[in-house]
Amino acid sequence: MKWIAVAILLVIVPYTFLTLRYRKPGQPFRPYQDTQDRANVVRLLSAGYQRITLAAQRPADPIAGVTLAQTADAPAGLPAELTSTLVQPPLLPAAIGKIAAAASTSSFLAYPIHFSCTLPDDKQQLAGADLYLKDNEVVITPDFERLTGGLLTRTRENVILITVPGGTFKPGQYRVTLTGQQNSRTWSLEVK
Repeated sequence: MKWIAVAILLVIVPYTFLTLRYRKPGQPFRPYQDTQDRANVVRLLSAGYQRITLAAQRPADPIAGVTLAQTADAPAGLPAELTSTLVQPPLLPAAIGKIAAAASTSSFLAYPIHFSCTLPDDKQQLAGADLYLKDNEVVITPDFERLTGGLLTRTRENVILITVPGGTFKPGQYRVTLTGQQNSRTWSLEVK
């Protein structure tokens, strides 16, 4: 038994030292995902889109004191040009409900968008959001990921807060669209 312990020590100690000393910092190379991400970037840039990853969270408190923008219905799903550009479309919520977003903002300030949405089933959870910017058109796609195994979400109704970082928009008028599978919502945004 002692020889097994000695053999384990002779292997584990040098392996641990070499691993900690020469390990590449950051995430490891994921061939499928990294190649897909590079292809997405190239296709988006050639189509004139800029993609920005947004912070998305499920807040405990509602936003108060915001002058709300007037929203209107928009065609469901992603715009056709964006759908043909993306390698793999995001997993969108089934429906977009109420939206609380300011009608105007400063180009230097973060722009919060607070909205409710319905998921198609209990096997999805919030993964993040992406903003696609082309000229004065903004398309925001909340992205959900599938849960594996026997895990289920607590409810299909979600309240989400997406924050667009300051400096994303230049001064001007923008048309913002928040996408869903069955319906999307759109509003005008003035950036000063």
